[in-house]
Amino acid sequence: MKNKLVKAVVMATLTASITSTLSGCVGSNAVTGLVMKFNLKAVDNRYARGGLNMLLAPVYALSLAADALVFNSIQFWAGKNPIDGKPHIFDTKVKTMLKVNDHMGKSLQKAPIDLGLISTKRVYSTQMVKVNESTFDMNIVYTNGDTAVLRGEKSGDIITYYMDGKKIITTTVDKLKAFRS
Repeated sequence: MKNKLVKAVVMATLTASITSTLSGCVGSNAVTGLVMKFNLKAVDNRYARGGLNMLLAPVYALSLAADALVFNSIQFWAGKNPIDGKPHIFDTKVKTMLKVNDHMGKSLQKAPIDLGLISTKRVYSTQMVKVNESTFDMNIVYTNGDTAVLRGEKSGDIITYYMDGKKIITTTVDKLKAFRS
């Protein structure tokens, strides 16, 4: 019985190691960073934060797993993390000891997959404006100075959203209520 348990633990550890290695697990750990930000913002006392950190240990374990197996892998292959938009650490420009880029094609010198999902824009501020009883605008200002308007128009039980005048999605009030719950 003990021998089987040891074999199972060794196999699980080996599988996790291989999976992590193949998944490009090095990255910015954005999900774990979000948990840490919550931990810091929850209380203003270092001892309470330490206690909360211990209580959140299972959450940190799950967030690290999500980072290692999903988000850091996306960050490696796409070049940017889908949560925080940070480039992969392996793309950091530093003075290196061994130069290999000179002997490689340009296509091999950057992340190979462009997901088109990861925006380099970060939101600086938003402001909600009530246009009329059935229309709201969210005026968005990005950190690079660009602006956008997200408009929601309600017609009966249907809500249609537009980004800069282009329709992006339609939903119902009931679906929004179910999502909120």
